[in-house]
Amino acid sequence: MINFKRVNKWYGSYHALNDVTAEVARGEVIVVCGPSGSGKSTLIRTVNRLEDIQNGTIEFGGKDVNSPVLDINKFRSHVGFVFQSFNLFPHLSVAENIMLAPMSVQKKKKSDARQRAAQLLERVGLASKADSYPGQLSGGQQQRVAIARALAMDPPAMLFDEPTSALDPEMVGEVLQVMKSLARDGMTMMCVTHEMNFAREVADRVWFMDNGCLVESGNPDTFFSNPQSDRAKKFLSDLRTH
Repeated sequence: MINFKRVNKWYGSYHALNDVTAEVARGEVIVVCGPSGSGKSTLIRTVNRLEDIQNGTIEFGGKDVNSPVLDINKFRSHVGFVFQSFNLFPHLSVAENIMLAPMSVQKKKKSDARQRAAQLLERVGLASKADSYPGQLSGGQQQRVAIARALAMDPPAMLFDEPTSALDPEMVGEVLQVMKSLARDGMTMMCVTHEMNFAREVADRVWFMDNGCLVESGNPDTFFSNPQSDRAKKFLSDLRTH
């Protein structure tokens, strides 16, 4: 479903992505991990062109993401993206946040969008919060609303950019539970996360990045018990120390 071929990205002289070649199959859950500044978030943000690349190609569902004829807004509406900092509209209720894109982009009727929002809030365990405002919710609840909002467009794939790193530790679990249920239902997912237990339990494959390079890709059992690169061995050893 997602195909990276020799992808390169620079910020000035800084080489943020270095010849990344990899594939995400339909229904696969990929966890992208690595030290800070390794290019994880940059990589995931290139998939829906929140970051442009200078070399290489990225295909999503067979379409070239960087094609000059791509309707970028239409394309983005098919890619669910969950940010670190929720990015909910504070002046809209929870239900209105979820209804906004289906009504404005897909031209759904308000009653249908409201019904779908109710279903999605039920799914993320927040059925009673439809008429609350983001400021009345905890961080974990806001992030679950953000996931419901992304799902409202029925995307074929979901991208998560460190979805739990802005949360207090006791709220992390509630967000990971929702992500686990999506994985069980066969959603194609790319997740940048530091939650290694989530990677161990849910990922089909773990991608380890360092200095803009995809250093290692393997199933979680192999990656955690027998990493191939010295850099991954050091990363895991440092995690265990912490």
